[in-house]
Amino acid sequence: MNKIIKSLNQNKKNVITSFREELMKVLREYFNLRIQAKAGQLKQLHLLKKVRRNIASIKHYLSNNKNM
Repeated sequence: MNKIIKSLNQNKKNVITSFREELMKVLREYFNLRIQAKAGQLKQLHLLKKVRRNIASIKHYLSNNKNM
């Protein structure tokens, strides 16, 4: 029983770290899109909204599972 609980906790920790890595990637992407938009190079402005929502969903998940 303890092995199962330990493996579940380990899997949750792996998921949390992967979400943190994904958050860093998405934040970097958002930064690059903002720079492109300010320079007038970005033609697809809807991508800013899409990336912002991705950031919010990842942060929401992380804040609900920060005990792990």
